[in-house]
Amino acid sequence: MFRFLNVLAVAALVGSALYAYTIKYETILFSEQIVKVQHEIQREQDKIGMLRAEWAYLTRPERLQTLSEKHLDMQQVARDQILVSAADLPDRTPKVDTIGRKLEMLGLSEPTNTPRDTKPSARVATPAAANATTSATRSR
Repeated sequence: MFRFLNVLAVAALVGSALYAYTIKYETILFSEQIVKVQHEIQREQDKIGMLRAEWAYLTRPERLQTLSEKHLDMQQVARDQILVSAADLPDRTPKVDTIGRKLEMLGLSEPTNTPRDTKPSARVATPAAANATTSATRSR
């Protein structure tokens, strides 16, 4: 019996050692993959920086000015070319707050009672009370 326990202990020791080595090598493999992905990210960030530099070079105002003068037959805008008076501009009507209007119709625009208030307000605004008042006014 004693030898059987020794053999079992040695087998458990060997098994745990194998498990530890597999965990170690998986960890090494994953760390190498992480390093590869970090290098790929760095390469992509470098590419992004290079593309931004190229874009900045291509969109320089003096370069675009020479290209437009060379390839487009454009004239400069004169001061008297654009004639718009204030009366010609469309009216900007204020935006309608439909939710606020509905709350006012229901009587919910007034302040409500809170536990800090010492005296209740004259009118308690609840949706049920608002429906009762609107139905009473409709029946008249």
